Amino acid sequence: MQTLKKGSRGNDVKVLQKALHLYEDGIFGALTEEAVKQFQSANGLKPDGVVGDKTWSVILPKKDELTKSKRNIKEIIVHCTATPEGRPVTIKEITNWHKQRGFTTIGYHYIVMLDGVVCNGRDVNVAGAHCVNHNAISIGVCYVGGLTKDGKKEKDTRTPAQKYALLQLLKKLKALYPNAKIYGHRDFANKACPSFDATKEYKNL
Repeated sequence: MQTLKKGSRGNDVKVLQKALHLYEDGIFGALTEEAVKQFQSANGLKPDGVVGDKTWSVILPKKDELTKSKRNIKEIIVHCTATPEGRPVTIKEITNWHKQRGFTTIGYHYIVMLDGVVCNGRDVNVAGAHCVNHNAISIGVCYVGGLTKDGKKEKDTRTPAQKYALLQLLKKLKALYPNAKIYGHRDFANKACPSFDATKEYKNL
């Protein structure tokens, strides 16, 4: 992550604001600076309002570590949210969609946002709700997107950040579950999801 300070803008600022439970406008203004100073003071850091490596390491602890499921994982299944290209989607939205379908909570275990940020969904120790007859033995991974901007046709809408993040996530999952195979949802259902051939793309992981 880049060093941030008052005046910075962009996706890294949004990541920072999300971690500090602030409004995510991507603009490092006075309110964000004050929140950073308060966080730094509370965590024994120099309260200078500048977010460098030390502050990032505390704000995003163990960001590269994944929890290994106690379940016997044989499959890693890739999905898309089936939303229009470029449209941001929140974890809360997805959770609400799934609850409306009768699920207890979000059905996916990991979600890759437009900016490449990977968010946790359902606890990996709990079977997902993302692929009929495969939930008990799988991990569900989903990227935001999958449809054209008008929402009428399937399309691989992964941003460069999403492609990179998804690849890194799948590599980590394969390290945790070396015997698991990677599939796309379409391999098990009569639908285009995730709008690209995940089985082929990730066959060498």
